[in-house]
Amino acid sequence: MRGTLHRAALAVALAGLIAGGASHAQDTAGAPAAEAAGDTAAEERSATPRGTTFLLPDGWAQRVQGNAVVLTPPEADGSRLVIVDAAGDDPDAAVAQAWTALGMTPKLVVATDAAPRDGWEQRRFYEYDVAANAKRVVIARAYRRGKDWTVVLGDADQALAERRASQLGKIFQRLLPAGHTRETFAGRTAHKLDAARLQQVSAFVESMRTDFEVPGVAVGIVQDGQVVLSQGYGVRALGKPAPVTGDTRFMIASNTKALTTLMLAKLVDAGQLDWDARAKDIYPAFKLGDAATSDQVLVKHLICACTGVPRQDFEWLFEGEKQTPQTVMATLGTMQPTSGFGELFQYSNPMAAAAGFIGGQVAYPGSELGDGYDRAMQALVFDPLGMRNTTFDYARAQTGDYAAPHGYDIRHQVQQMDMGLNDTIQASRPAGAAWSTVNDLLKYVQMEIDRGVLPDGSRYIGEAALLERREPQISLGVDRDYAMALMVDRGDGVEVIDHGGDMGGFHSNMMWWPEQQMGAVILTNADEGVALRGPLKRRLMELMFDGEPQAEATATANAKASREGFDAFVKLLEWPADASALAGLAPRYRNDALGELVVTREGDKAWFDVGAFKSEVATMPQPDGSMAFMTIDPQAIGFLLTRADADGMRKLVARDGQHEYEFIEVD
Repeated sequence: MRGTLHRAALAVALAGLIAGGASHAQDTAGAPAAEAAGDTAAEERSATPRGTTFLLPDGWAQRVQGNAVVLTPPEADGSRLVIVDAAGDDPDAAVAQAWTALGMTPKLVVATDAAPRDGWEQRRFYEYDVAANAKRVVIARAYRRGKDWTVVLGDADQALAERRASQLGKIFQRLLPAGHTRETFAGRTAHKLDAARLQQVSAFVESMRTDFEVPGVAVGIVQDGQVVLSQGYGVRALGKPAPVTGDTRFMIASNTKALTTLMLAKLVDAGQLDWDARAKDIYPAFKLGDAATSDQVLVKHLICACTGVPRQDFEWLFEGEKQTPQTVMATLGTMQPTSGFGELFQYSNPMAAAAGFIGGQVAYPGSELGDGYDRAMQALVFDPLGMRNTTFDYARAQTGDYAAPHGYDIRHQVQQMDMGLNDTIQASRPAGAAWSTVNDLLKYVQMEIDRGVLPDGSRYIGEAALLERREPQISLGVDRDYAMALMVDRGDGVEVIDHGGDMGGFHSNMMWWPEQQMGAVILTNADEGVALRGPLKRRLMELMFDGEPQAEATATANAKASREGFDAFVKLLEWPADASALAGLAPRYRNDALGELVVTREGDKAWFDVGAFKSEVATMPQPDGSMAFMTIDPQAIGFLLTRADADGMRKLVARDGQHEYEFIEVD
């Protein structure tokens, strides 16, 4: 759920997603629902003149231009991805040559090395300084096999980059050197994770925890019906000795969504709900965008990420302490899909929140939205599964054995962060507000593996209702689909089901391999914990299936790239902030959707206070000569607002991937 850094569309939609797998970011990619069974005829396998292969997403066009292939999306907005058969003594020279051929000379911010994979012996990723007002995403990637370089250049509209991030990811997931065949685990028998292998898991987790400066991590593993690992690494809070254990509570963020759909499945199993019922027929006050859109939404659409409703989280992040479940549902009525139903994967937290609240109304008709959901989750999920440490009660969660969130400050020092921003999710809690533990989540994972049967042999839920949640709804990438708040991945030849969770200072993942009767959970208490999840998943598969050793090299390269990227990012900032720029700020601004932004000053410093959080700001001069202001508090680092004064009125503009919010000076 968390995503606040500057150039979010670039960093998330391209720099992360196109990397694929566990390198630099977790896999998250997609394509139309009709193609949800993986590689399909709708997506053309193509190649550069020299033989580098890739998948061309459905609807995209390509043309050969000398030693390059130019890929363009259906929108005629000037966006393009260019795959170049380049030459050069090193990656920097190859990339420079490719940009020259394209007639562009973007200003480099940082270039970082990624671990070798997929037949590429060397990989290097480039990020550029692009003015926020340009609303563009510009990236480059260099790949070497032998002496040959393949360079990929991206220049895209920011909204398109987010909207079609799934398709962009698919291109890169199968970008392969000529003649290379990817490793597959299909047909291999999984090893038992014996003491020696479990020790390797623990050593790897502790190594990553140290390299990424994460204070605390908890990991649990089940195999063949037994808990074979439940262990904490590090501490609950920086500077305090209390250790993390398997019973330490963490915010699990969007992992809550899978538990929410389990509650809905219980209602389906009991005949109280139908996945194909219209949402407005179940809850007449439901609204999404206009009337025509509202009429199309079925219960399953609320949690399939397949309706084209994009991320639109600023509404609950700004002044989130004023939100209620009722206002969350009302705000959803102001949102509109930006792609067609079943066309593209687009992730929406408010839609998932609506699913949970509607389920609560089915279970407890007429109850207050939040109360009905809480009662349904307790009665239908937490109690029967024995998840006694799982709760939406923040006061209870933050007593005794619980982890505190952490993140980097502007000096790249790990600090314990405030909970203000995290508190905002309580009003949208079906989407990501639960606190839980490794031991509780392992009970849930074991039930999933056992297809609805509890450890005592009793049936908790009918198999059909449970497994329908795993049916692909929209493609996330090559052989990777999003179901009902579950990701189903067959990209390595075996099926693994997983979901992640991200809030400020809390990053987690739960995963299971149904056929191999194995599952795992990882919970972390720092923002860098996001980088532990992909490598852990890969390492577990290496140990199960004797896979090529990639995870350790990936984690090491990513830790180095993270440090280099942060240091380069900070160099774009002025901190302490430019005094004259701060002096030009109005005391108060307002946006109708996001509420009030108050500017407070003390000496030569200034803070932005939006209610849910308050952060000191740095200034960030833009390449186009405009001035932007960046929040730098660990809980909210990376919110960017650009000064846009006009007609004698002082204004600030905030943007997410597909939306723009204008804050106007008020008295």
